[in-house]
Amino acid sequence: MTETAVCIGSFTAVKTLWEVRIQKINEELRKEKEFRERSAGRLLLVWEERAALAKLKEKVINEDGRAVLRIEEEEWKTLPSCLLKLVHLQEWQLHRTSLQRIPQFVGRFHNLVVLDLSRNSIESIPKEIGQLTGLQELLLSYNRIKSVPKEISNCISLERLELAVNRNICDLPPQLSDLKKLSHIDLCMNQFTTIPSALLNMPNLEWLDMGGNQLQMLPDAIDRMENLHTLWLQRNEINSLPETIVNMKNLSTLVLSNNKLKDIPSCMMHMTNLRFVNFRDNPLELEITLPPCENTEEEEQQEMFGIEFMHMYIQESLKKTGHAESCTSDAPILTANDERT
Repeated sequence: MTETAVCIGSFTAVKTLWEVRIQKINEELRKEKEFRERSAGRLLLVWEERAALAKLKEKVINEDGRAVLRIEEEEWKTLPSCLLKLVHLQEWQLHRTSLQRIPQFVGRFHNLVVLDLSRNSIESIPKEIGQLTGLQELLLSYNRIKSVPKEISNCISLERLELAVNRNICDLPPQLSDLKKLSHIDLCMNQFTTIPSALLNMPNLEWLDMGGNQLQMLPDAIDRMENLHTLWLQRNEINSLPETIVNMKNLSTLVLSNNKLKDIPSCMMHMTNLRFVNFRDNPLELEITLPPCENTEEEEQQEMFGIEFMHMYIQESLKKTGHAESCTSDAPILTANDERT
């Protein structure tokens, strides 16, 4: 081997060793940079969480002895996990915050009594909400919710459920009939075409609003809601009323304006607990003119399509047909398949 060859070989070996060393140094520098970036990221996240938690704490107030988180007209599209440090909260009141989803960790807030997330952009309800067994009010009106999870039936303390103006809800899971304390439900302005069976099997339901849906008729079994005292059905497509409605002895308010009713069942004459009804803007076959009022005050109090109107309409209808009143008995009308347990 010549001296030149030895020199070239030595140079090549040194070069290779140097390249390996440079590669190791670069790798170490890369790892150190990634570590610094991760550390900085973690530190930034910690500071962001601390800032978010401090901001949330500022929104907590004491109201009637309850710890309430109240946020109005602020941008909170998501709720940070640091909210779990306020797990003692008894109410959430978040309105017009552009909130897009309810966090799954909501199920860990076992002290929640009221969950009010109305007027946001929520598209779904997490099944974890069923873990809130002490929840009494679930208010989710004016959102974008499309369906209701069956897990809500596990909220055994629920008394009030509001899902109005979500516009896309068309049914309720039958399991909701297990909510024995539920007395108030607002489902107006959605896509219901019939009254869900879950509602018909809620004997303790007292107040129901299904206005602004697509109801075409009421089921014969509507009288199963025997404790119902207020029923709002305005702006639907209802063209007739079942005679079983007379069995709703506790019904005091019935709103049927803006429907397609052509007649009023004569048996409604016997609904003596009715205090307010409204048949305005229906294509009723008979034109009824109420007698003039004696004074201006009485005229202002008179509801043109209310109780007095209903009674006069039924009387005129019976006169026109020449038939005896179809509901002369005080006994309730029961269908053949209406067997209560």
